[in-house]
Amino acid sequence: MDRVAKRAGTNKNAIYRRWPSRAALAVAAYRELNVADQPLPDTGTLRGDALELLRRANRSWTSPAGQLRRSLFAGVAHDPELLGLIQERANDAGSAMWLTVVARAVARREVPAESLHARAATVAIVLLRNEYVTRGPGTVPDDVLVEIVDDVYLPLLRGRGVTARDAAAAPAPRPRSARRPKKES
Repeated sequence: MDRVAKRAGTNKNAIYRRWPSRAALAVAAYRELNVADQPLPDTGTLRGDALELLRRANRSWTSPAGQLRRSLFAGVAHDPELLGLIQERANDAGSAMWLTVVARAVARREVPAESLHARAATVAIVLLRNEYVTRGPGTVPDDVLVEIVDDVYLPLLRGRGVTARDAAAAPAPRPRSARRPKKES
């Protein structure tokens, strides 16, 4: 808190009046770093919107602000209060944003209305987050983002609400190697 006060050009008492603990200050900083400053993509397709959201997140998570977020997450192991507050803020994985994108896709009849479920809508960003956990802090290659969207996200959302009978009657999807490459958005 001393360093924060010094950098802000004030004293610790002023900092503590606004943020009663280090954890509260860290969560406020985390919230500020996560403010969306760009409008939601509206490419006209769920695929294009999902890829753009993943690409933005990928750029953000490797930026200087992303490095700050990772440092903040690294410190939570030693501060249970901070961990709880960050989990409270981070668990929705930006579901409102993803639900808006999926709602547009439902309106365009790209996916069924059953796709409007927070856990399903946020699968793509959760998989990207997992890439950072398993690969480390470097940028995730674009072909992995395309794979997340084409091979997991879109099939998952398109299959929501499909019964076992419907699935048995549908033709089997072609293997990825037999598909034509899709144009990038």
